[in-house]
Amino acid sequence: MTRSFIDLRSDTVTLPTDGMRNAIAEAEVGDDVYGEDPTILRLESLAARLLGKEAGLFVPSGTMANQIAIRLHTRSGDELICDAGGHPYNYEAGGAAMLSGVSIRALSSDRGMLAPSLVDATFRGSDPHYAPQTLLVVEDTSNRGGGTVHPLSLLDELAHVAHKRGAAAHLDGARLWNAVVASGEPAARRVQEYDTVSMCLSKGLGAPVGSVLLGPTALMERARRFRKALGGGMRQGGFLAAAGIYALENHIARLDDDHHRANILGEGLTALGYTIRPVETNMVYVTVPHGKTAVEGLNQQGVKASKVSETELRLVTHLNIDDGDIQATLRAFAAIA
Repeated sequence: MTRSFIDLRSDTVTLPTDGMRNAIAEAEVGDDVYGEDPTILRLESLAARLLGKEAGLFVPSGTMANQIAIRLHTRSGDELICDAGGHPYNYEAGGAAMLSGVSIRALSSDRGMLAPSLVDATFRGSDPHYAPQTLLVVEDTSNRGGGTVHPLSLLDELAHVAHKRGAAAHLDGARLWNAVVASGEPAARRVQEYDTVSMCLSKGLGAPVGSVLLGPTALMERARRFRKALGGGMRQGGFLAAAGIYALENHIARLDDDHHRANILGEGLTALGYTIRPVETNMVYVTVPHGKTAVEGLNQQGVKASKVSETELRLVTHLNIDDGDIQATLRAFAAIA
């Protein structure tokens, strides 16, 4: 397929590889609402094994996975705690309030990583004037933090603070595998202290659709009911699950290529005189004089980027971006400088 643009807006824009298309075409399917789709069952089992959790639930999106987790761990009138840049606070259409009757206490952070001392101080105890604080949500890698990877000790400590305070801990692992590859630490170890984990298949892993929510078997049985209520029963969804299985079996190690290309892009932009945030995974945040003008100029040069503020763009490398695309992107930035 001939591309008209180099698309760096997100790692969600990927197209299935030939191998993934073959896996989709050959998938054995059944009715998943009846629990009879063998490929979905295989995906859920594979994901649970990789993350060291008892069970998994295949859902259409990371947003649905997070919202089901919020519903599992809270009651109407509760409050959850997360980073002010976190996905549930910024990009889930107010779902916590709409679907679970839950408010969000959004905390400032360092590059998307919360300080355990701040989280601990935010818990207010059982005073009836205040909403019960029953859930901490941590996002790894942190998107708005710049694609940052939490140190393992910080992940553990944040979960421990939540549990000490009687709250659950949920890990929004939309780009969990980027963190695994960048850190060199096993996925199961990185998430072991968290009650539930959401894992996206349609970002860096390159599947067209889907996420998996993981946790204890009893919780996942309740989650299945919430998925049904939200319209997430996908019947012969095994065609989509087959893409997810292929991604988990073939596209994890290659995330290092995306990280390498993001670093080359960041170094090249710095050499051109641009200011960037530190690059840790597959995201490059670059400062420009005027975001909208920069996006329009890049479009004219055949490059798509996301404007995240009036003076900052986000560029995301993925499996459809090669070395030539990185060099072409640097030429585009040189042209608009």
